[in-house]
Amino acid sequence: MKALTEWFKDKKKIIVVVLLIILLIAAVFLFFGGESNASVLGDAMKSDTELRLTALLESMDGIDSVEVMVTEDEGVVTGVVVVCDGADRIMIRNDILNAVSTALNINKNIIAIYSM
Repeated sequence: MKALTEWFKDKKKIIVVVLLIILLIAAVFLFFGGESNASVLGDAMKSDTELRLTALLESMDGIDSVEVMVTEDEGVVTGVVVVCDGADRIMIRNDILNAVSTALNINKNIIAIYSM
């Protein structure tokens, strides 16, 4: 302990240690902080796209209790899952497919629709 006290008597060494600690903390937040916060928020809350798509589908005739999940990779929609009451009817399923495809400007082959 005495050796450590002696080593810290030099002010330049204290400044170097403080700067190294600050850099270490900044590096940890830069590499780990932003990514984990984004994924925690993304998991906890529905995206704006999911909320808007849910509202759109619930406003259509014959569709009730809608759940929507949109998966994205770097901002590009890679898949959509819609689960709702009424999807057991082929006409409703077709309407959902067309609405989701048009609203998100995506191919119909990445949309999955299931009945509750």
